[in-house]
Amino acid sequence: MNQAHIHLIVNHLPIMGSLFAAVLLAAGVLQKNLSLTRAGLVAVLTAGLLCLPAQLTGEGAAAIVQDMPRVSGALIQNHAEAAELGFWALEGAAALALFSLLLLKNTSPKARLLTLLTLALAFISFGLLARAGSLGGQIRHTEIRDGFGTPDEL
Repeated sequence: MNQAHIHLIVNHLPIMGSLFAAVLLAAGVLQKNLSLTRAGLVAVLTAGLLCLPAQLTGEGAAAIVQDMPRVSGALIQNHAEAAELGFWALEGAAALALFSLLLLKNTSPKARLLTLLTLALAFISFGLLARAGSLGGQIRHTEIRDGFGTPDEL
């Protein structure tokens, strides 16, 4: 098993993890349920940790596929840049989640504001990571690239 294989295995975890965490946190915030909110914050923190293997294996995966037929450096570069942006957004959300958990533990009045910021950044990170995943798919899946497909026959 090489880094490309590992990257393909783990790259869906932060995308789906950030979505799950954001939805769970949103449910906790909307229902004003402290236990559910805490669970959502822990899920955001966990998604941030799950993002590390995908980020750490990306460069090795790129080195393996860069010389394959129909793989362009531009596709790899676009994916890498999008993935890095999504990575840092999710790591930022995870850091905010950790601080939110600490503030909730100390019943700070600023806990709700920080939790809402965490929620917003968790949804943003999901969008950025989903885009990065789509760009990554284009590297080897020519069928999802722009201009691919058959014209409508209607």
